[in-house]
Amino acid sequence: MEINLHGKKALIGASSAGIGAGIAQVLASCGVSVTLASRHEEKLQRTCEGLDRSKGQIHQYILVDYNDHEAYKKQIEHYFQSNKVDILINNSNGPQAGTIDQKNLADYQHAFELLFQNHCYTTSCALPYMLANGYGRIINVSSSTVKEPVSNLVLSNTIRTALISWSKSLAEDVAKDGVTVNSILTGLFDTDRIQSLTKLDAQRLGISYGEALQLRLKQVPAQRLGKPEEYGYLVAFLCSEYASYLTGTNIPLDGGMLKGF
Repeated sequence: MEINLHGKKALIGASSAGIGAGIAQVLASCGVSVTLASRHEEKLQRTCEGLDRSKGQIHQYILVDYNDHEAYKKQIEHYFQSNKVDILINNSNGPQAGTIDQKNLADYQHAFELLFQNHCYTTSCALPYMLANGYGRIINVSSSTVKEPVSNLVLSNTIRTALISWSKSLAEDVAKDGVTVNSILTGLFDTDRIQSLTKLDAQRLGISYGEALQLRLKQVPAQRLGKPEEYGYLVAFLCSEYASYLTGTNIPLDGGMLKGF
């Protein structure tokens, strides 16, 4: 099965490195013209330069600040004044780790803007073209913690669950117009985020980074971290015509880590 997305355009959030960059690399190899988005310009340049252009794709990047919702809205508005996309990957950096007793209402508000309002607003900008064109793919980079919460990730657990519910409602509304909306429940991938969380675990438990990483891997039947390009393979399938009947789903990509159905 060959996935050909030649001529499609995608906006990929948090794509200077990690999962976002892995998605960008695979979509570019399928013929997609990619817009990367992040606040790290040097990393964006490096990632953009490494994308496949063999099918005549034109790649670019934009600078956005996910941590400032009002600034982000202006940056995204400016982008959509001269750009349209067929594929939207809602992704951003995650909120700081912490338990319920370590977080206050301001922390929840910031997480709500970061993980919910930013993605809802971007989707509202991208959707009119998709609906008019009869084709669209909206994919949320979410987390397995929406099904099995982790105590020290209370902000992520809570707000990502809200986005999942919103996405299900959106999927029902736009399915008749050829637009699909799906969420990927991310497990443990080899990214800066996992490295940072593992370092925090090591400090909290008074053990080495390697020991803390092994404790994480014990949760994963595959006994390894996922690779960003493996994430991209699933996204490419969801963007293809092969997945045109697949919408409103929450798909675990976690090496078998989730225990429930």
